Amino acid sequence: MGHTLAEKIIATHVVNDGGTVGVEGVRPGDLVEVAADVVLSNDITAPIAMREFEKLGVDRVFDPEKVVMVADHFAPNKDIKSAEQCAVMRRFAQEQGLPHHYDVGKMGIEHVLLPEKGLVLPGDLAIGADSHTCTYGALGAFATGMGSTDIAVAMATGQIWMRVPETMRFVYTGALQPWVDGKDLILYTIGKIGVSGALYRAMEFTGPVIDSLSMAGRFTMANMAIEAGAKAGLFDVDAQTLAYVDGRAKRDYHVVHGDADASFLETVEIDVTGIEPQVSLPHLPENAHSVNEVTGVSIDQAVIGSCTNGRLEDLRVAAGILSGRQVHDGVRCIVIPGTQQVYLEALREGLIEAFIEAGAVVSTPTCGPCLGGHMGVLAAGERAISTTNRNFRGRMGHPDSEVYLSGPAVAAASAVAGRIAHPEEVLA
Repeated sequence: MGHTLAEKIIATHVVNDGGTVGVEGVRPGDLVEVAADVVLSNDITAPIAMREFEKLGVDRVFDPEKVVMVADHFAPNKDIKSAEQCAVMRRFAQEQGLPHHYDVGKMGIEHVLLPEKGLVLPGDLAIGADSHTCTYGALGAFATGMGSTDIAVAMATGQIWMRVPETMRFVYTGALQPWVDGKDLILYTIGKIGVSGALYRAMEFTGPVIDSLSMAGRFTMANMAIEAGAKAGLFDVDAQTLAYVDGRAKRDYHVVHGDADASFLETVEIDVTGIEPQVSLPHLPENAHSVNEVTGVSIDQAVIGSCTNGRLEDLRVAAGILSGRQVHDGVRCIVIPGTQQVYLEALREGLIEAFIEAGAVVSTPTCGPCLGGHMGVLAAGERAISTTNRNFRGRMGHPDSEVYLSGPAVAAASAVAGRIAHPEEVLA
């Protein structure tokens, strides 16, 4: 019996008396000790991990090259508390000599930044003190979020335990409709299986539709695997993956493929032909509906960006709709490029100019409003459409506010219409 992609990557990282075990020694449900290629934390989670690190009585991290810290949640600092958080992380990075500490001016939203910098690569096992670490599965890596205490142990030893997950395979066939992309596919999928439908499982995305999906679309889908409860979301490495990695990789890597006769817990087949742009209604990502079912719901704010949809391709889509049009009176449209490089490329392409002329505001890269941090917190009774990944009650501000999730095309069209709208309605 063959092995899934998740099982094979984990098997290559299992530590066994200083060595590794063969893939035949790894099966779903096994508890294994694994060596990490990347250990990530941010300005919220890193200080907690540092305190636990000190309790271990260890002076140095196991490998400075493999420990990554990014100031992105409340940076640039919004208040004294967030400034202290970043200062603690900054001092630790300096003391430990961490080459991959990204502060204001160099940082970006971590899950856009790390792939862009070539810090996570095919075949890697990456762990991070952030639930959306699963984003890197788009590169054919096994990437998953963990608590700060686990990250502290990993920073000290380079190793951590985990349970090998079962794998659900999602096969996408058919032809995508206009304006439907990775965000719509993952919202539709979560709507189909629910927010606990893949609990502690790996979601493996495949099929002819996936083969032609852009890297930006793949990152978006992997990013939101956690919203179905998944431990990881993975894509097989193909020519498109290698083209993305080429020129970015900072070290050697080893591509891993799942076996053709791998055993899956379940296979879910999805014909995308009839899928329209999706909108997830409050207060769960699983409340996914066709945009045409919710057209007309008024909004106060539109957010375009985040680790889910803050890549250049996403900004191009949004700018294509906003260009030559105006954000509706009474709507605040906030655009957040995922990294400094994305911002710079958007500037060079004229996208930033298009946003500003349309009446949108463009922010420095930050998680900001996604977690109700800053740069777009909602008041009571306000409603936002957002390209972020979560719409839990109070996620973007007041508990009595509402967040509707969508892709960049619907978010941009809604900003112009002043209500949730199909892109074709605005472009007509």
